[in-house]
Amino acid sequence: MHDIKYIRNNSVEFDLLMNRRGIKGISSKIIDLDILIRNSQTEMQLIQEKRNQESKNIGKMISQGKDVIEVQKNVSNLKEDLSSLDEKIKTLSESLHNILNEIPNFFDSDVPDGNNESNNVLIKEWGNIPDFSFVPSDHVHIGENLNQMDFKTGVKIAGSRFVLLRGNLALLERALSSFMIDTHIKDFNFEEISPPLLVREEALLGTGQLPKFSEDLFCTTDNRWLIPTAEVPLTNIVSNEIVDKTDLPLRFVANTPCFRSEAGAAGSDTRGMIRQHQFSKVEMVAITKPEASDLELNRLVECAENILQKLKLPYRVMKLCSGDVGFSSKKTFDLEVWLPGQNNGKGAYREISSCSNCGDFQARRMNAKFKDKETNKISFVHTLNGSGLAVGRTMIAVLENYQQEDGSVLIPKVLVPYMRGLTKIVSSVDTIK
Repeated sequence: MHDIKYIRNNSVEFDLLMNRRGIKGISSKIIDLDILIRNSQTEMQLIQEKRNQESKNIGKMISQGKDVIEVQKNVSNLKEDLSSLDEKIKTLSESLHNILNEIPNFFDSDVPDGNNESNNVLIKEWGNIPDFSFVPSDHVHIGENLNQMDFKTGVKIAGSRFVLLRGNLALLERALSSFMIDTHIKDFNFEEISPPLLVREEALLGTGQLPKFSEDLFCTTDNRWLIPTAEVPLTNIVSNEIVDKTDLPLRFVANTPCFRSEAGAAGSDTRGMIRQHQFSKVEMVAITKPEASDLELNRLVECAENILQKLKLPYRVMKLCSGDVGFSSKKTFDLEVWLPGQNNGKGAYREISSCSNCGDFQARRMNAKFKDKETNKISFVHTLNGSGLAVGRTMIAVLENYQQEDGSVLIPKVLVPYMRGLTKIVSSVDTIK
């Protein structure tokens, strides 16, 4: 959410910044509402002062034996005027709040202009793309041939875009998440959190998923929401709190299921496990001082890169353009992993992590602040989040990059201790034989 004082005093600059989001001339509507609210508040204050004075006069007139009926009527009328103005202010304030709630964050000045992902900027590439002596398969073919990736049963139980993992692929999913969590804790000093998977509406409003993206979420009958990412509960740890400056930065990490309806995503990367209604993700969240948030964003990218490098999975880092940055973010870097089995074995990069700096945008929505005891100043924190990583997509990357011509899959060395010493996954049918 944006600061109304800033919009009031910098309307031209605000409109220029919003133009990059494709929003034209919004400041005039906001300022008109703001003026109506402030004028009504001033009018209300004047009426209240008049009512107070009239009430005092009643007491004096009674002591002097004067008739107070007319004055009492005036006081009653003034009370009705106050009530009417109070309702007007509430209605106007709600309208202003709703408008501000639906306006996205500013971009950082170094975010490149562009309409879509084709205009994103390559920052770096890492790793060697594997050279196969055979046409590599995608994860669906690999997983089904291993008899351990079961889409048919997933659909039977829950419908489309669900999968049931069996045996060593279920173990691989658990191994990946445990490896990621352990690495973030040991190498980067994150605090592990096990958060609620159901949250109140206010939590999603705070991080910016609501009201704009309600169609992409699952809501329960008692108006709780399944989390689309652990960013929501982790960031809301500091909602309506004033954190001591000396405690910053706070760094949280969690492995959770994530739930998304993916409304409107039909036909867009939906084969296999690429885009599911339920998936596991290790999420990183950082709460920082404003002056530290740019460096913290780079740190989150480094944390995500570290996982891919330890797994020896080739990837690239992209700076997202203005047409591809999310609602709450002011700057985002995507990590895209190489998947050799995509495009009929020709390969393609696919997003595996997004790391975003939201500045004070979420903090204003959720009233999250910090206090500098030396200056006694209270300010909004900056919030950041990043995938570290999407577990299902990391499994896809392992299956496709480590596949062998005989259909087996080698286990990356760093995962072997998490796989009970297993170094290769073979078909469960072959295992039975």
